[in-house]
Order: sequence, then C-alpha cells, then structure tokens
Amino acid sequence: MKRRIPKTEGKGKNTTKLLVAMTGKASAAKAAEGDKPVFDYIATLPQPQRGIAERIDGLAAKTLPNLQRAVKWGMAYYGVGGGWCFSSGAFVGHVKLMFIRGTEIEPEPPVTPIGMGKSTRGVELKSVSELDEQQVASWMKQSAANPFFGGKKRKR
Repeated sequence: MKRRIPKTEGKGKNTTKLLVAMTGKASAAKAAEGDKPVFDYIATLPQPQRGIAERIDGLAAKTLPNLQRAVKWGMAYYGVGGGWCFSSGAFVGHVKLMFIRGTEIEPEPPVTPIGMGKSTRGVELKSVSELDEQQVASWMKQSAANPFFGGKKRKR
C-alpha cells in the first residue's frame, strides 16, 4: 500500500512533509529534463533538506560548465555532455549525494547506497554544515570527466 505524502505550506510554496516512517525517496516529483523541474523539486523540500539541496545545486552550477539538470526517480540528477554524473535526493533526516561512477573517483566517497548500482558511492548529509564543498567540488569535476550514458555508446 502506497502512503500519500501530506503537503504543508511553507514560504508561500507547497513543501513536502517527510514522514518519519518513510524509508524511500522524499519526493513524488515527475521525471523531467531541464533546470525548472529541478528548481521546482528543490523548492518542495522541507528544511534542512532544501538548504542542503540548494547548496549542492549551487556548487554544481559553479563547478561544472554547461551543467544539465533533470528529475529522475524523484531526485535531482546532474550531468554534462549528455551523460549523468551524480544525483541529489532528499530522504527523511538527510540528503543523499550520489556519484554514479563513485568507485572511479578519489578519494572514493564513503557511502554505498542500496539499489543504486555497484559503482555508485556518495555521502549522506544531515545539515548544510556537513557539506565539504572543496571535496564535493573535486568529486563533481572527476565525475564530469567520465559521465554515465545509460548504456548508450559515447560518440567520439
């Protein structure tokens, strides 16, 4: 049985109230490509998840030229050159920042997320203060050097 996520008002916009018993993704955001769907997704998150997601998004925009954004599987995805590099998803109590080819970056991010692929690695952030921007920017740059194309052959 699926649980409906109740909406509450916050800062003039609808925000999602994360259920304590919830174990999955924090958003029912529909899949869509582009900046606006990601900005809309982030705007629906409660604090502190919204603040963390905003910082990750801002750091990605500052770090990666020609950044591409999309919402996939209820999370924000970031990529370059037609391939995907990392995702940011809000969950109860934290935001997961996951690098699709995380086993290929140095130092390897510490968290191996469940159900995200054998090479995915990331970090779980409970507050903005836990975001090591210098380290995360390094991981973003490394992942952008070898984006994931979802089985498509890369054109050279």
